[in-house]
Amino acid sequence: MPEEDDARAIARLNESFTHLRRELGKAVVGQQLVVEQLLIALLAGGHCLLVGVPGLAKTLLVRTLAEALSLRFSRIQFTPDLMPTDITGTEVIQHDRETGDRLFRFLPGPVFANVVLADEINRTPPKTQAALLEAMQERQVTAGGQRHALPQPFFVLATQNPIEQEGTYPLPEAQLDRFMFEVQVDYPTEEEELAIVKQTTCDFTPRATATLAADQIEQFGRLVRRVPVAEHLVRYALRLARTTRVGRGEATDWMTKYVTWGAGPRASQYLVLAAKARAALDGRLFASLDDIRAVAHPVLRHRIITNFNAEADGVTPDVLVDRLLETTPIDRAASA
Repeated sequence: MPEEDDARAIARLNESFTHLRRELGKAVVGQQLVVEQLLIALLAGGHCLLVGVPGLAKTLLVRTLAEALSLRFSRIQFTPDLMPTDITGTEVIQHDRETGDRLFRFLPGPVFANVVLADEINRTPPKTQAALLEAMQERQVTAGGQRHALPQPFFVLATQNPIEQEGTYPLPEAQLDRFMFEVQVDYPTEEEELAIVKQTTCDFTPRATATLAADQIEQFGRLVRRVPVAEHLVRYALRLARTTRVGRGEATDWMTKYVTWGAGPRASQYLVLAAKARAALDGRLFASLDDIRAVAHPVLRHRIITNFNAEADGVTPDVLVDRLLETTPIDRAASA
């Protein structure tokens, strides 16, 4: 039966990603929640924005993930002088010695990889940031009127430093919305930092062993979309997103006080899709309320644009999501 086939496939997925976690743990100490959220986005086919201060192994985590997945990895260091063609590629004139003709030939840029690390993405001007928009949404690059498909699967994992904002260019909301998750990378615990110091100051370099190929990741991604979600949970996800939209009659008073713009339809889609991926990672055949609540912060925090009142009162998007989860009961969503 199809259910039995999916059950066996979910079990294989759980086993494969348990092995993948162990491989990541060889190089990255701690950060279990960050790893989980990264894997959820990977399974759901979404992009991630990793935000954290320098030295928290954001780049190491992404590089190790690409190694463990046996995927083509590309790192782009975003700088103020980076040009769009430095990312997407450029057309060059090629001389054919036999015919004497001169033809334009497209040379692919570093975006033509499975895993693209956009390091410090907010350090390059908007014109260059926008070069990623088409790639992230359409999985293609247009150059010289020709469309060039990107390799599949395709993930953009961008990093951003929350401090030292001099000379940076904040990402526009349209680009932020294309990231499925904004993952907050925090300081390690004392024991984790002790393990980090011991591991990085000895004559040993851990290497991750490739565990999954590109076609397996795509198969697991299709499996995730078949994970069932009850309609009342889908309505709950919709209510979480719609309550953030001020001026629409659905936002609460405290949301209206602190929010300028709320989350769009992508938030509802990603809440449900991420919940499915989280359930599959856990080896479960269906998504639950806990799955939706667990992914609410990384899905919503970069889609809630706060106003001056929030800044004055020290209210962050995470605080607003906490309040949202407290005041949106499942029975209210089910009766909507």
